[in-house]
Amino acid sequence: MFQTRSFFFVANYKKLAFVFIFLTVAINSFAQNLAPTPSLLSPNLLVGTYTKKGSKGIYVLSFDTATGKATAISHTETATNPSYLTISKDHGQVYSTNEVSDGKVSVYSFVDNKLNLIQEKTTKGSDPCYITLSPDQTNLFVANYSGGSITSYHRFADGRLSNPQQFIQHSGSSVNETRQDKAHVHGIFFSPDGKYVLTPDLGMDEISIYPYQTKNGPPLQIQKASSIQSSPGAGPRHLCFSSNGKFLYVIEELTGSISVYRFTKGTASFLQKVYTHPSSFKGTAVSADIHLSPDGLFLYASNRGSENNIVSFKVLPNGKLEEKSIQYYSTEGKAPRNFTINKEGNWLLVANQDSNNIIAFRRNIQTGALTSTGVSIKLSMPVCLLFY
Repeated sequence: MFQTRSFFFVANYKKLAFVFIFLTVAINSFAQNLAPTPSLLSPNLLVGTYTKKGSKGIYVLSFDTATGKATAISHTETATNPSYLTISKDHGQVYSTNEVSDGKVSVYSFVDNKLNLIQEKTTKGSDPCYITLSPDQTNLFVANYSGGSITSYHRFADGRLSNPQQFIQHSGSSVNETRQDKAHVHGIFFSPDGKYVLTPDLGMDEISIYPYQTKNGPPLQIQKASSIQSSPGAGPRHLCFSSNGKFLYVIEELTGSISVYRFTKGTASFLQKVYTHPSSFKGTAVSADIHLSPDGLFLYASNRGSENNIVSFKVLPNGKLEEKSIQYYSTEGKAPRNFTINKEGNWLLVANQDSNNIIAFRRNIQTGALTSTGVSIKLSMPVCLLFY
């Protein structure tokens, strides 16, 4: 009798233990699905900010392409106004501007989802606002807004930078005495073939086109440079190319216009000018950023000021924009600066600097339409968004 009872107790104990283990595994799995830990998330988004209102600098986020929500993975601790970012192709280094009067560029190693400062270099100009790596990864370029200048650095194999190797000072002004009293370089953009560097200067109403080379001497060939003259008072700010490099689209901050050019072997010819606000608009234009969809069928631009919107146009086969197709979307915040579209083309994220939020829009790939998800990613003074 004792042996029978012992066997019964042991058998039931094993069953209970099995049920307990099964329930424990199931509960843990369910909990992980509800609240994934940072170590299980895949980071895919960098955010540059202004740091004067509490931001820690550069943030590494995991953006969920199923829900539009984001989870913070890590951030810097001592960065100062890292307002614009670029990342190496191998994702080993991140480079940022330090938008201050004594401009600097910072180099971070990017290992295990963490940014570690390894180097800082002067930009020799004030308020650097844009930064880009050459397609061949051998040179880094910075646009100094208040300084009205361009600074380049050689990039070594380990990702570190040389001292400034080329410094180009712009000089000039235009008709808007408040905003165009002197040169204000606002961006640096490579043509898709990597042969030309274009630098829109808001203060001069001019876009310089520099041939790019790496074999003999400085990377930008000043003596062979040409330029595009914008309309007086337009204030060219940012630009983008069609993927085939044949068409160029320039957002003009001070008039809220987009100028379209045909681009051939470093020469631009004017095609069209459209406006990003309705004819009834009476406010002050403060346009910011411009991007094409990954398939090149739609163009988007951001407006700040009293508009605070994203506008979209259909792109016609001849490169022009279909004006009647314009659509307006509230950014659900104030002062939209940079925005970005993921490589699949189904998400558009916009950084609202003055309302301290990033808004995620679902994007219809067929129609180009944006739909608000109601998701607002809270972050102090976001400026630059970089999917990687």
